[in-house]
Amino acid sequence: MNHASTQVGQGFASMIDAVRRIGAEVAARHAADVDDRARFPAETVTALREARLLSAAVPEELGGAGCGMVELAQLCAALAQSCGSSGMVLAMHYIQLACLARHARESRFFRGYLREVVEQQYLLASMTSEVGTYGDMRSSICAVERDGARAVLKKDATTGSYCAHADAILATARRDRDAAASDQVLVLARREDFKLATTTSWDTLGMRGTCSPGFRLEWAGREDHIVPGSFADSSAQTMVPYSHVLWSSVWWGIAADAAARAANYVRGQARQAPGTVPPTATRLAELSAQLQAMRHNWLATAQAFDAIDSDPSSQEELLGMGWALRLNNLKVACSEAAPQIVHRALQIVGILGYKNDSPFSLGRQYRDALSASLMISNDRIAAKSASLLLVLKDAP
Repeated sequence: MNHASTQVGQGFASMIDAVRRIGAEVAARHAADVDDRARFPAETVTALREARLLSAAVPEELGGAGCGMVELAQLCAALAQSCGSSGMVLAMHYIQLACLARHARESRFFRGYLREVVEQQYLLASMTSEVGTYGDMRSSICAVERDGARAVLKKDATTGSYCAHADAILATARRDRDAAASDQVLVLARREDFKLATTTSWDTLGMRGTCSPGFRLEWAGREDHIVPGSFADSSAQTMVPYSHVLWSSVWWGIAADAAARAANYVRGQARQAPGTVPPTATRLAELSAQLQAMRHNWLATAQAFDAIDSDPSSQEELLGMGWALRLNNLKVACSEAAPQIVHRALQIVGILGYKNDSPFSLGRQYRDALSASLMISNDRIAAKSASLLLVLKDAP
């Protein structure tokens, strides 16, 4: 069978059904163990690979499904309702894949590589942090060093999401040793071309299955493995919007899982007293409204992005301050809403939500949701938004 043609012919309805099935049958079954042992959700990723879902963001012309932002966000949200870590791994993979699909398609090497992703269902990881930059993704200390058609890179990262389990890593670095800290490129480091040494541990409160300790990366590869153009453009046009939207969809999925458990609990109370409305039902209605508003926020932003993306004359809008402010607001709003919703669900369920051995347990969802405000600190984002608001004349 031609796998590429299978991918193109696979409608989104069948893709979302496959993700939901994998979530229910695989991710949910292993979620507690993944969380307890802080281990990579290998079973879920294997199932996604077998269902050929890892290439959803590859354009149809290269054999992928050609999914836009709205579709990718829905896939991530569906998986996160079963396991937050699994949903986040899928989101981060799609973010990296989108960077290649949107900024490297004119490269002969990368066109071939994207076809390989479809055929082999590679998992891509990210390494944008670095010791000494204090969380500033748009600044690098390490630099690419070139020797003819060959290039090398040594990078000491504070975190590297599931890098030890990925087939390739996209790493940021200065363009060359003489470049400014902000003059960056994105390097594709394939597993056969790099060495990886773990430098810190990953024993965290939540999102334990993302396996994101510090790493020291040593890469040696070809010059054409560097994504063409500037990382400044790919960051603004792809990495930041995809990150904020797909992360938000994952956080919504976690919150939706908590809300579903609260709803099941309230229905159980109602069955015990037919003809009456439990007092907790009012709280559930309030929770439902907040969950709906959160979903509308990331979905509307995804739809707006897809609309811009389909119009070549509007691409510059993605580099504007208005769009940057909208993305900042989305990230802050959704990262704050998710733990609030889970907290409300916990208040509804009570002690059964607090106990780890209860079918209504919300401990993992609560801890996973708390990571949201720390993935690119909300304080850092608020400071950037404040600067934008000072000069953006048509800002609300």
